[in-house]
Amino acid sequence: MQPRKILITSALPYANGPIHIGHMVEYIQTDIWARFQRLRGNECHYVCADDTHGTPIMLRAQQEGITPEQLIARSSEEHQRDFAGFNVAFDNYYTTHSDENRHFAEFIYKAAREKGHIEKRTIRQAYDAQAQMFLPDRFIKGECPRCGAADQYGDNCEACGATYSPTDLKNAVSAISGTKPIEKETEHYFFKLGHFEAFLREFLASGAVQKEIANKQMEWFESDQGLSDWDVSRDAPYWGFKIPDTDDKYFYVWLDAPIGYLASFKNLCERTGLDFDAYWKPDSTAEVHHFIGKDIAYFHTLFWPALLHGADFRTPTAVHCHGFLTVNGAKMSKSRGTFIQAESYLKHLNPEWLRYYFASKLSSGVDDIDLNLEDFIARVNSDLVGKVVNIASRCAGFINKRFANTLSATLPDPALYQAFSDASEHIAELYENRRYNQAMREIMALADKANQYVDEQKPWVLAKDPERLADVQTVCTQGINMFRAIVTYLKPVLPQLAADTESFLNAGELNWNSAKKPLLNHEIGTFKALMTRVESIMVEAMLEDNRQAMPAPAAAPTITGALADAPISPMIEYDDFAKIDLRIAKIVKAEHVNGADKLVQLTLDLGGETRNVFAGIKSAYDPTDLEGRLTVMVANLAPRKMRFGMSEGMVLAAGPGGSDLFILTPDNGAEPGMRVK
Repeated sequence: MQPRKILITSALPYANGPIHIGHMVEYIQTDIWARFQRLRGNECHYVCADDTHGTPIMLRAQQEGITPEQLIARSSEEHQRDFAGFNVAFDNYYTTHSDENRHFAEFIYKAAREKGHIEKRTIRQAYDAQAQMFLPDRFIKGECPRCGAADQYGDNCEACGATYSPTDLKNAVSAISGTKPIEKETEHYFFKLGHFEAFLREFLASGAVQKEIANKQMEWFESDQGLSDWDVSRDAPYWGFKIPDTDDKYFYVWLDAPIGYLASFKNLCERTGLDFDAYWKPDSTAEVHHFIGKDIAYFHTLFWPALLHGADFRTPTAVHCHGFLTVNGAKMSKSRGTFIQAESYLKHLNPEWLRYYFASKLSSGVDDIDLNLEDFIARVNSDLVGKVVNIASRCAGFINKRFANTLSATLPDPALYQAFSDASEHIAELYENRRYNQAMREIMALADKANQYVDEQKPWVLAKDPERLADVQTVCTQGINMFRAIVTYLKPVLPQLAADTESFLNAGELNWNSAKKPLLNHEIGTFKALMTRVESIMVEAMLEDNRQAMPAPAAAPTITGALADAPISPMIEYDDFAKIDLRIAKIVKAEHVNGADKLVQLTLDLGGETRNVFAGIKSAYDPTDLEGRLTVMVANLAPRKMRFGMSEGMVLAAGPGGSDLFILTPDNGAEPGMRVK
């Protein structure tokens, strides 16, 4: 069977901040798959790059008094340091601010333009007169036009899930200067995504995208707006590539970011002599696999394949989407110290511990995974130290001290070893299909069998009988070989443990076929501890270091500042405030809202009257924990029709947001319907 030719990519990290362990879910997942493919003998290339363009990069550089080039160079160095710390082995790590990326961006754009897929259109857009720049959606804040929630971005509401145009926001302000934006006409360039509807339907149905993601994207075809035209241009000032044949228009960062996959691979080809066309021509027999988070599936499963198809490139073999990371059951929180930076982790903890823990949780689906720190300690200590490494440590000492480091010429239980060898293909299938959690369970089941064998044979007892010394050697040889098979299967996840094991076994590099034949009559090295235990004090030190490393709260927005909260709203009179009727309410029922990431549907008892309210508190509360609790609500807020139904009021909550959000709870003795004064 001919080796497969495989190109693998991860989403490009943005060059505007450090890598954190939430990012590492993706890069560890991808690296495991790339290492597995190489271990199987396939020709595999893993490329990535920093995403380096856009308004945030421009403003951050201004704020620091450096050039964008200096900012992205520093970010690249920091990102590559952290990735290397976690043993993520890219074949090429590049940048979107490159000649290759400019070439492919212009090539793809011109191909689309020549085929009639680009349309120039005059639009009205929010403009900051003080900063003298058009405002990207995320740099405008105001009240949601649908539910009235305050402090929402200009493209979607985090409270009710509505999407809208920035011009629809109420009481909008610029997040750069804090002033009210004006509307100004400007010419923009639009990619006609609707031209590709038939092609995209076929692509989504081809199996290249996970079924749950494909079904979600198909909803766009059936919606009233259909496949909307995509604005691929931005006005000066902007940090990026200028659109050909224009004076002051730039490619939107989301156009040239995925093109960075092509650019990084092209750079690798130029350095190593690889054939770029063999991977990217439409008739290519090579494979292209993208690993991304579910939050950017829209770009990677609609816009990206359409851009490639329009420019006569092949489309991805597969787009593998994954979920997010929570820590101790909640979103990562800066205030709780669980927004853990990669650098902080690496100062205190073994990166292989996290690689294994993530692998034990990751499936082929898009569900979120949780890093429970107590479970992390227990699982690593139990599985890796107590099971896997324990096999070698129990057997190697006897071989080293009593048998001149030499394994026996035969195995006492070849049938048992054959079971370890036969597990190879099933475990390989699990890796191939990214069902890492099941693969880890299968491997740990083998470790249990190996430890059970050693327990039953008791080489430490046999060693006391001079006539049974030969049995000690064969039993320990059996144990060492079962350990070798287990480490072979763990090598994609634990490359450092594998390298240390290869040095100890003195038999060359392990490959996927190593487990087929045991090591016999072979001289091994002196055993040294291969992995230590995780201690709680290490995790606490890491969390404390991370707290100290977190940046200070952002200063108030200035013309050169980055995103920050909008200024306080205009003052109101006391009579205005007195109109608000705050009442005690009992939460009699709380439910998830299908299709809404932020909302919980509450049924509230106001003392004889029942209200239905949608509240954007899902990030902080499990609905089942809310039932029976008292809270405070705005009882005289006019009902508001939302996409999910009618909301008849508003519950009050406080906090910085995300998991750090707390509904107001009255003192004991309060009754539903009581007025709060």
